[in-house]
Amino acid sequence: MLLQASGVLFWFSLALYIGATVLYAYQFVLRRSKVGWWARFFTGAGFLCQTASIGTRSWAMHTTELTGANQLMLASWALVLLYFVMEHVIKIKVYGTFLIPVAVVLMASSQIVGHIAGGAQMAPSEAALLNNWRVGFHVALIVFGNAGFAFGAVSAGLYLWQESQLKSHKSNTITRRLPSLATLQLIARRAIGFAFPVYTAGLLLGILRAIDADVPNWWFDPRIMMSGVVWVTFAIYLWVVYRRGVPTRTSSWVAVVGFVFVVILAIIARTIPVGFHVFGL
Repeated sequence: MLLQASGVLFWFSLALYIGATVLYAYQFVLRRSKVGWWARFFTGAGFLCQTASIGTRSWAMHTTELTGANQLMLASWALVLLYFVMEHVIKIKVYGTFLIPVAVVLMASSQIVGHIAGGAQMAPSEAALLNNWRVGFHVALIVFGNAGFAFGAVSAGLYLWQESQLKSHKSNTITRRLPSLATLQLIARRAIGFAFPVYTAGLLLGILRAIDADVPNWWFDPRIMMSGVVWVTFAIYLWVVYRRGVPTRTSSWVAVVGFVFVVILAIIARTIPVGFHVFGL
């Protein structure tokens, strides 16, 4: 019964996010304040349904499963939560146009990944590795860190696009709706500045768990190495962005490349059948 309710709430939240995506696009182009209000209402209602879906499923299962499908679901939830927080802080309403579609893609991907997995059970050795409080915090921190990186990369990508339009003296409805270059740079820096220590803490907890479980050669796992590449890339971003004389265009490209690595890591996490870290993003 609870699982069925969780499924219904999932589809309600997905439908509301899709409706919000359409409304945000309409509001972005035509600047209708009432449409923007409805877009945020749809997003808020979708977020509540998604939260209830995650909660009822966890209640029914007596745990929050750390499968790839559930982690994609948690990633979309974290992205929407971060969007609301950042919108409240920065008072800029255009980000829903770019971030809510990402949440929709993550939710749809969670269904695809879950369908491919087909309810396959974890091996006892994998289940034993997950049976530790550090793993839950490790996953939660990585998910929130990735959401922050996504937010920062979207801002950096918009910076690069708007700058190229300005340099070529092109202007259209979309570029006129975007925040200024300075604001986009500030948002990217703050989002990644928030995400980096969160991601770092998540990595450290995962490393401590691997050492505690005495996993041999855990550092050779391709997911671990790719996580290190993501960490180094965003460390370089923060070093570059606070170093005088480095063009903002350079730091923006580093942020975009860093998020591409996050996406690659998310893909290989469930597709490369080697290593011990085979159960998540």
